[in-house]
Amino acid sequence: MKRIGGLWEQIWEPANLREAFSKAAKGKWARSTTRDFATALDANLRQMREAGLVGALPSGSFTQFTIYDPKERTIHAAAFSERVVHHAVMNRCEPFFDQWLDPDCYACRKGKGRLVALARASGHMRRFVWFLKMDIRKYFDSVDHAILTQMLERKFKDPQLLAFFRQRLADYETASGKGLPIGSLLSQHFANFYLSALDQYVRRDLRLPAMVRYMDDVVVWSEEKSSLLAALPRIKGMLEQELGLALKPNVQINRTALGVDFLGVRLRGASIRLNHRSRVRFSRKWRGLEQAYWAGAITERQLQQRSCALIEFTRWADASSYRLGILQRFGTAATGLEPCEPRRQLEQQRVELPVGETQQEQPGQPEQQPGLPPLPCPSSAGRRMPSRPNRQPSCPAMTNCRQSLTAPSVLVV
Repeated sequence: MKRIGGLWEQIWEPANLREAFSKAAKGKWARSTTRDFATALDANLRQMREAGLVGALPSGSFTQFTIYDPKERTIHAAAFSERVVHHAVMNRCEPFFDQWLDPDCYACRKGKGRLVALARASGHMRRFVWFLKMDIRKYFDSVDHAILTQMLERKFKDPQLLAFFRQRLADYETASGKGLPIGSLLSQHFANFYLSALDQYVRRDLRLPAMVRYMDDVVVWSEEKSSLLAALPRIKGMLEQELGLALKPNVQINRTALGVDFLGVRLRGASIRLNHRSRVRFSRKWRGLEQAYWAGAITERQLQQRSCALIEFTRWADASSYRLGILQRFGTAATGLEPCEPRRQLEQQRVELPVGETQQEQPGQPEQQPGLPPLPCPSSAGRRMPSRPNRQPSCPAMTNCRQSLTAPSVLVV
């Protein structure tokens, strides 16, 4: 394949730098570094362009922190100005990285992602009899700089761009000449591109009929167990000899009818359910959010936003009963005839009755015309709301809402 050139000058075009700034600043306007950079945007972008054209860009400035989700990871977040540079480079280089990747590689690609990967894997689980699941041991820490540089040199020919890539690789090491920082935009694309050699090996040399790869999580399928047993040692040898990588010992070869854990869910036939680890994480995070809210560490708006993000992660799986159970056990939502709090409605905000089906009405309440306020129900006049012993008080916003009500409402779930 012909190498790509003429990209370095395109990277430093003013329009591309402005687009890169917009991407880097998205969702980050609350941070002082973003606002400071935007205060003198034209001057900062002009200075960045001049430094980039002569290859004098600063690098290696990271903010390091550790997360435990679900296991310990050290994140290296680049300084804001460097993130702008990374976006500017990938605006021009990403289309070429993408065209070199296998169609069944789903991480960090437009139009792909986790949900598309799960849908594809679910289809293969219903079609084939056997699967082989693999995971790379300490993948980001094991990427070899020399091998990756050779792969990049076979694709790009701009000397300045290749020098830029080499400098960014040299800025971070977990061992001599190895490692990519987790949390960098460039690292995501480098890591995805590095394993494209494995994709080609599985397709062209082993000729296995189906594969799904999400970064370093790989599942391949076949109609025969013998073909997967024969492929496994060849895959191990290829990874060790050509890429300097090793598989984790938890390799699985099993029948698809028994199911497989992949990307946080359990795939079994047409069923997609949260696996054990995801259920534990969801429960722990939900309880942590509730405790943080009642302790005053986060606002009600922040509670709702983070709760929505948690539910969105699980919404695609068959997990509605599990979510409702967690809400009832650990949430502070109202029950019975009491008005529900906003986050009690998270489970029903996307549920609509079919066209033509009547809405649920309160027993004994006269039918209302559209646009008119509801009439008070005689049977419920003067009824007191049931108390909730051993429950935490609802939030002030909902207390005001309850005081303004003249009749109990019906919760439709």
